[in-house]
Amino acid sequence: MKFISIRGLTMSALFAALLVVFSFVRIQIGFSPVPITLQALAVMLAGAFLGPLYGCISMLLVVILTALGLPLLGGSGGMAVLLGKTGGFVWMWPVSALLIGWALQRVKGIGATAYIVTFLAAELFGSLLVYVSGVPWLAHVAQIPFAKAMALGCYPFLIGDAVKAVVATLVAVPIRQVYTSQRLSGDSQVAKL
Repeated sequence: MKFISIRGLTMSALFAALLVVFSFVRIQIGFSPVPITLQALAVMLAGAFLGPLYGCISMLLVVILTALGLPLLGGSGGMAVLLGKTGGFVWMWPVSALLIGWALQRVKGIGATAYIVTFLAAELFGSLLVYVSGVPWLAHVAQIPFAKAMALGCYPFLIGDAVKAVVATLVAVPIRQVYTSQRLSGDSQVAKL
């Protein structure tokens, strides 16, 4: 039976802290209730570096502590944040980190294939997947049509999210050669999810 390591939990807490710090980099655009932040980059990096289990735990820590009222997301906390207009995006972070970590467990080397697969995992799971829960929730809470929610909460952010996926890829691929998720978490074997 596989146990959760202290080192893995410590690294999860550090990546949760990274997300909190990145949440304070916030640009509010006038036409949308969704701000531009670096939070998606933190989710991508957590999944890439920590693997599926600890990447998920790191993002779950942020979600749970925010729900308990700690002001972790741009200085705000509580259930009002998780049930507010941007809450649907936040809920998907643990799943995104888990899926990125799961996909990148299979990536070896630093060749073109590693960069392409890492970018695709970061973009698909760290960016586009978040819109699956975020946009419908925005439409529901703001009581607007789905098409308008896409215009306010998705389309303006696609290019920025692609840039974050590129940054995550350029950082993750070479560093993961030295610091694998097993080494960072202290696990001799990464959980097979």
